[in-house]
Amino acid sequence: MLIGLWIRDVVLIEALDLSIGPGLTVLTGETGAGKSIILDALGLAVGARADAGLVRRGAAQAAASAVFAPSPDHPVWAVLEEKGLSYARDEDLVLRRTLSADGRSRAFVNDQATGVGVLKQVGEALLEVHGQHETVGLLDARTHRPMLDAFGGLDARAAVVAQAWQAWRLARTRLEELHRLTDQATADTEELTLRLSEIERLDPRAGEEVELAGERAILGASEKALAEIASAREAFEGLSNRLAGAVRSLDRARERALSAGAAEDTGAVKRLAQASAALDRVLIEAQEAEATVDAAAEAFEFEPDRLEKAEERLFDLRGLARKLGVSVEELPLLRVRFAERLRAVESSEDALKAADAELAAARTAYLAAAAILTAARQAAGETLAAAVMAELAPLKLDKARFRVALEPLGEDRAGPTGLDRVVFEIATNPGAPFADLGSIASGGELARFALALKAALAGRGSGPQPLMIFDEVDQGVGGAVADAVGLRLKRLAAPKDGKMGAQVLVVTHSPQVAARGEAHWRIAKAGEGDRVRTVVEPLAPADREEEIARMLAGAEITEAARAAARALMDA
Repeated sequence: MLIGLWIRDVVLIEALDLSIGPGLTVLTGETGAGKSIILDALGLAVGARADAGLVRRGAAQAAASAVFAPSPDHPVWAVLEEKGLSYARDEDLVLRRTLSADGRSRAFVNDQATGVGVLKQVGEALLEVHGQHETVGLLDARTHRPMLDAFGGLDARAAVVAQAWQAWRLARTRLEELHRLTDQATADTEELTLRLSEIERLDPRAGEEVELAGERAILGASEKALAEIASAREAFEGLSNRLAGAVRSLDRARERALSAGAAEDTGAVKRLAQASAALDRVLIEAQEAEATVDAAAEAFEFEPDRLEKAEERLFDLRGLARKLGVSVEELPLLRVRFAERLRAVESSEDALKAADAELAAARTAYLAAAAILTAARQAAGETLAAAVMAELAPLKLDKARFRVALEPLGEDRAGPTGLDRVVFEIATNPGAPFADLGSIASGGELARFALALKAALAGRGSGPQPLMIFDEVDQGVGGAVADAVGLRLKRLAAPKDGKMGAQVLVVTHSPQVAARGEAHWRIAKAGEGDRVRTVVEPLAPADREEEIARMLAGAEITEAARAAARALMDA
C-alpha cells in the first residue's frame, strides 16, 4: 500500500507532502489544474520514463519519493532480494528519484543508489497504471497466467507442477551427468587400468613417505654413528678389570690393617672400606654403561643394502606421485578412486538403465500434473471470460468480446509453470478477430477494459493486491456508464472475506465516480503569473458535496446540484 508521496519542484508543484490511506481515493479539479502532475510525480518516483520538462521552471532539479508499506508476503521483497538491495519486511519501503534540469536522473531504493531500470522493476511490483496514455501491467502477457491461476484458485495445482518439473529436471541432470562420467570413464579405461596397476605394484601405505624419509636419515648417519660408538667402546676396554683389581687391592690393604690389630672403626680402616665400596659402585655402573653402548651399536647395525632399498622405494613413490599430479600421501586414496571409476564403467549399464527409468517416471508425472493444470486453466479461463463479459456491457464495451487463450507449449518449452502460455485476448467489434489487449486503440476503452477485468478478478486471488491507478477511466462516458465505473472502482477497493481490498487512486471528471471515493482530493491552481502552483486539498464531507455539485453544475452551483451531489454520495 502507498502511504505517502513527497514531491518537490515537479512542474507546477513547488512542495507537496501527501498521506494516502487505503480504499478508493479520487482526485478531481478543473481541467489544467494539474491532476496528472500528481501521477507524473508518482511515476517519477517509481521509475517511469521522465524528461527535463517535469522540472519546475527556475528549479535545479525535481524530486519525488513514494513510501510504501508492503505486506510481509508481497512479491516486491523477492525483487529486492534478486537485485541485492537491503530491506526489512517490517519497515516501510521508500522509492526516490531526482531529475535534473539537464535531464539526468538518480534513483534510490531505501536510500541505496540504484539504476532507473531497477527502480522501475520495483515499482512495477507495487502498482499498476491504467489510463488514457498507458496501461502498465495488464498489457504484459507474462502477468496473465498468474492472474488466471489466482482467479481459479489453482495455486496448489501449480505448485504440484512446479515440484514435478523440478524432479524431472533433476532426473534429466543426473542422467546427463551419468552419461558424461560413463563416457569419460570408458574413454579413460585403458589409462585408468595402467595407472591403477602402477599404484598397486608399489602398494603405497598411508604415512609411508614420512617413515621412509626418517629411516633414510637414520641409515645415512649409521656409519659415522657406529664409528663414534666404537671409539666409546674402546674407552671401556680393560676398565672393568682395572676397577676390579683396584677393589681387590683396597680390600687386601684393609685386611692387613685389621690383622695388625687395627679396629674396624679406626679412621684409616673406615676410609679403606668407603673407598672400596665407592669403587665397587663405579664398577657396577661401568659394566651397565658398557652393556648399553653395546646395545646402541647393535641398533645401528643394518643390512648392508638397507639404505639403498629405502632410497629406491622413496624415489619410486615420489616419481609416481609426480607423474599422477598428486602428493605421495594421496596415492592410497587415488588407488581407491581409480578402482571405483573402473567399477563404475563395469556397472554403468545398470546405472544408466535405472537413471533412464527414473527420468521416464519423472517425465510422466510432470506431463500428467501439467495436463491436469491445463484442464483446470481452461475451465477457469471460461469462467473468467464469462465474468469479464458480464462487466463489459455496463462499461459501454458491449460490442467487445473477451477470451482467455491457452497456447500449448511443446515439451521443449516445458517449464515449472506448465505447458501453457496464457494470453488475454479481445475482439473490439463484432466479426473482428481476437487479438492481444494492445489492439484496443482507445486509451479510455483500454482503461475501462482493465477495470472490467480487475472487477472480475477482485477477491479471487490470495496474494496482496498492487496499488491500482486509473487516470480518467471515465473519459467520454457519462450517466449510467460513469456510475458503473464508479461502482466497480468502489468494489475493487472494498474489503472481501476479511481481506483488505485493493488500494485505488482515480483521476476523474465524473461526479458519479467522485461520489464513490472514501477519500477525496481537490486539485487546484493558486497564485498568479510566474508564481502559479498546483495545490492539493483533502476534502471534508461538506466540501466533497460542494465539489461534486460543481462537477454536476459547472460554474454556477445550484441547490439542485447540491441535492444531486448528496444523492450520489448516499447511493
